[in-house]
Amino acid sequence: MSPPQMDAFRREFLLRAGSGLGSVALAAMLNGERSVRAEATSARRSEASASPLAAATPHFAARAKRVIWLFMHGGPSQVDLFDPKPDLIKYAGQPLPDSFGDVMTRRKVAKNPLLGPVRPFRPRGESGLEISDFLPNIAELADDLCVIRSCHGDSVNHPQSVYQMNTGSILLGRPCLGSWVSYGLGTENQDLPAFVVLPDPGGGLKGGPPAWGSGYLPATYQGTVFRAGKTPIVNLHPPSTVRSSGDSSSTNRQRATLDLIQQLNAKHLVERDNDGELAARIHSYELAYRMQSAATDVVDLRRETAETRRLYGIDQKETDEFGTRCLLARRLIEHGVRFVQVYSGDTGGWDAHTDVAKNHGDLCRRTDLPVAGLLRDLKRRGLWDDTLVIWGGEFGRMPMSEQGTGRDHNPWGYSVWLAGGCVKGGLAYGATDAVGLRATENKVHVHDLHATLLHLLGFDHERLTYLHNGRDERLTDVAGRVVTEVLA
Repeated sequence: MSPPQMDAFRREFLLRAGSGLGSVALAAMLNGERSVRAEATSARRSEASASPLAAATPHFAARAKRVIWLFMHGGPSQVDLFDPKPDLIKYAGQPLPDSFGDVMTRRKVAKNPLLGPVRPFRPRGESGLEISDFLPNIAELADDLCVIRSCHGDSVNHPQSVYQMNTGSILLGRPCLGSWVSYGLGTENQDLPAFVVLPDPGGGLKGGPPAWGSGYLPATYQGTVFRAGKTPIVNLHPPSTVRSSGDSSSTNRQRATLDLIQQLNAKHLVERDNDGELAARIHSYELAYRMQSAATDVVDLRRETAETRRLYGIDQKETDEFGTRCLLARRLIEHGVRFVQVYSGDTGGWDAHTDVAKNHGDLCRRTDLPVAGLLRDLKRRGLWDDTLVIWGGEFGRMPMSEQGTGRDHNPWGYSVWLAGGCVKGGLAYGATDAVGLRATENKVHVHDLHATLLHLLGFDHERLTYLHNGRDERLTDVAGRVVTEVLA
């Protein structure tokens, strides 16, 4: 070998050796990251269980075991529903006083006249909690509601605010609350998903499916979408050959076929270093098989009495659709699903840039009776004490008018209410300023809301973490406080 060839050989050898050592180091780092990630949940789950959604033990005794989140997409108006402002009536038609300073708005409405509440507020129940006439049925349950009037976020735009309310961040790529709950608690029923989403049939959620995505958590923890209508789950029933035969041998063949596929998939997964997306796909095949029997019973609302259906407004024109999804949500949590999110509002939804009276009137008529029915049903079925119900949108509305009869987006001060045996009923916590523009008293940022929700489920929000890119990530990032004042 000539000297030039020898030099080239040495260079090639060193390059390959260096790359090899680098690969070894990288593999060790990745394995270390995976082991730390696994430790976060495996310590709370039975080692005998192979399911990533096996039931897990939280950090401390939980006040709530499950969550139903009623998400009012588009931004319901706090000053027209849950946050009465006498000064807004007094100064309606006048410009916002200069003392309020500069106001960031999406459609430059800061100089527009103030718009008074569209419907009157009245004291309700023994607590005297004031609620608008828009919601007569929910108002009857005022003593069960914990209204947080001082919520605030960081964006005037729908997609970013939808992400923040769900994931804690205005940016894409982070896991939503339902995914964190699934990751932390698993499911009480291995035959059903841990996290189910019931979108509005009109579609058009601003921001789309990342609102219920798992972000950097394994894809197993993302929300499972059930469709609106009479067939919530597509292709739920077994193949026609299995159904028509009606004998156990056909079922056994289906089971054997799935077992073989799972064995091959498992081998495929190991060869690809346990890729998370692939693992989630494999897990979904097994879950789909088990759901053929379990989910069929859950989604069959014919099992409910006529009285229960009336309670939710089912078979009534305006309330049938949302009432059906609220009843389905109750059936899902009753069968062990940890987190159910029910969306109200299509592409526009509660986004009342014009004619708040018509927009909110229509949506309140669709949702008021079903929501009240859900709360009453949880009580009588023994689910109230350990179920947390959340009602709210991605932000609220401005006190200034838009186009005369509407309101622009307002993330600076809005209302969200909680209900269930784990929170104080008949309470109005926090406050906005005199016209409902900004949160001013006992302010509750989205991070604080999330920290409180996790606390109710038995988690220290600072300890429920996932190692991602060398950093212990959490739902509340580096912020968040538990709002202990609202806890029962």
